[in-house]
Amino acid sequence: MTTTKTCGQALVELLKNYGVDTIFGIPGVHTIELYRGLENANLKHVTPRHEQGAGFMADGFARVTGKPGVCFIITGPGMTNIVTAMGQALQDSVPMLVISSVNRTHQLGMGEGRLHELPHQQGLTSQVCRFSHTLLSPDNLPKVMAQAFSVFSSQRPGPVHIEIPLDVLAQDASHLDVSAWPLPAPPGPNPAAITDAVALLSTAQRPLMILGGGARHAGAAAQSLAERLNMPVVNTCNAKGVMAKNHPLWVGSTPSHPAIRNAIEQQADVVIAVGTELAETDYDFFFLGDVAMQGKVIRVDIDPAQLLRNHRADVAVYADATLALEAICEQLPEALTQAGNNRVSALREAVTDLKKAQYTAFFEVIDEVLGECVIVGDSTQPAYYAQAYYETAAPGRYFHSTTGYGTLGYAFPAAIGAAIGAGELPVIGLTGDGGGQFSLNEIITAVENQVPVIYVVWNNTGHGEIRRFMDDASVAREGVNIAPPQYTALAESMGCKAYQADTLEQFSSALKAARLAGTTALINVSESGLNAGYAF
Repeated sequence: MTTTKTCGQALVELLKNYGVDTIFGIPGVHTIELYRGLENANLKHVTPRHEQGAGFMADGFARVTGKPGVCFIITGPGMTNIVTAMGQALQDSVPMLVISSVNRTHQLGMGEGRLHELPHQQGLTSQVCRFSHTLLSPDNLPKVMAQAFSVFSSQRPGPVHIEIPLDVLAQDASHLDVSAWPLPAPPGPNPAAITDAVALLSTAQRPLMILGGGARHAGAAAQSLAERLNMPVVNTCNAKGVMAKNHPLWVGSTPSHPAIRNAIEQQADVVIAVGTELAETDYDFFFLGDVAMQGKVIRVDIDPAQLLRNHRADVAVYADATLALEAICEQLPEALTQAGNNRVSALREAVTDLKKAQYTAFFEVIDEVLGECVIVGDSTQPAYYAQAYYETAAPGRYFHSTTGYGTLGYAFPAAIGAAIGAGELPVIGLTGDGGGQFSLNEIITAVENQVPVIYVVWNNTGHGEIRRFMDDASVAREGVNIAPPQYTALAESMGCKAYQADTLEQFSSALKAARLAGTTALINVSESGLNAGYAF
């Protein structure tokens, strides 16, 4: 008797052959055929409490591991629920593969009120992913999956969506070759562009380098080039840890800081911007206006379209960041010196003006208690501070939803994905009491899966940042003084250890206890308590 392998089962085998080991998803009547193949596949499956949570978990997993986070999502409401997470991943170039069902092929576009029906589901998802494809035949599954994984291996990453009609999911795919296809490598630079870049850098007196998230894997090459030119290095939030934070040429802070903006726009005669959009949330967080560099600009990006956005380049290098920087180093003369160390010292001194002692102390406690760790931030006061002043020893150790798409409700689920991917590294999910209410239901997902994430809720009884903006704009505080739940009681009701911290000392003790417990824990931090004695 011949055993039939369905398209859904073949898809699971393909995922495994491409190195996927974890799936985030919520089963539904329209995805049963996807789950038929999971039983014997030896893949970890995590069931969030909301499809948006699945997307954020996949996002956190991908940022820590560098591998695509994979989601199984039902038709219709499942997809509308996950699009916010896909939007965040798209803005931050996070590899994510979303596999969904869709109504049967003969029902598509008919508008007959079928269960979970959308007029054009692919049209919706196409706005928040690199590409979206409707699989109409099992025969095309291997090539479509290869196209998806080629985005992750050789292009600017981001979400990819593949939807499969219910009848196609159940069709026979026993004849398919489900081995992984050889994937293309990232593109190398055009020699003429490298020659032009070297010509500018060779004569520069005050060069400066900016590293964005696209330089995540280019740390060694970036450091070599910085040392060759003795030039300051500034990083965006998504490039934290790409350059060692104790390196003498590393500036830290944020490109949005007025002093660094001035160095980029007015002082540098050549700026080399690597893997960065030059976009508002990294360069204009304080709403000073779009970045406008007066010197020559070299842009390096794996996305050719990005080389034409936000700021004109004098030299545009379409290439993988590592390959481009290595090629530039090979052609540069040896030991060019432009007094970069003095410029770095001046910048480091200039950016201390926005430091706030209470936040510095807060992060110092985390470093002292946990050592190297991963912090996953939501839109909350300490995360705004961390964008400028918290640096890490390696990439993927700090990230948040404050920049890019700027969603709320990110940290609770994203920290789960991060913890699954982080191995022995401790993981903190840092959220505010307001943003936390978007997704606090995912605490029980962490408990259920025995994920030892430590949640830290910065509690200022409402949307504190928006209150501040309203005050500055002389707008009445309407809608921002929302009541938070009793976070510790709520966490305990879900089987999560919970601690209250009203002082910095209590926070340190709670963090030590949570780390020692080795299970899911939540610390509710009183902002007013931790701010006591500090000028706020």
